[in-house]
Amino acid sequence: MPEMYFDVRWPDGGIQRCYSPSTVIEDYFTAGTEYEVADFLERSRTALGIAGERVREKFGFSCTGASGQLERIEETARVRAFPADAKVTVEALLDADGSAR
Repeated sequence: MPEMYFDVRWPDGGIQRCYSPSTVIEDYFTAGTEYEVADFLERSRTALGIAGERVREKFGFSCTGASGQLERIEETARVRAFPADAKVTVEALLDADGSAR
């Protein structure tokens, strides 16, 4: 499966590199686009859920990388207590080697 990364800038300016075991992330996020926190979280849940399921279908086991990444995203949003309408920017979509997609 072609894994990839997506760089996220949170409303407080913090940057987080996020992992996906599948390029399905590209169906939910566009580099350079802002999303309200609530929308970003919902898109992350959906995309990483699909990515994890693709791993299960192909290899027969759950992808802890996808579920773990979703946990880190949700934890960041919860701990920093951003308002639901604050903006998250997807700064970049990257191949596994770090090159831009």
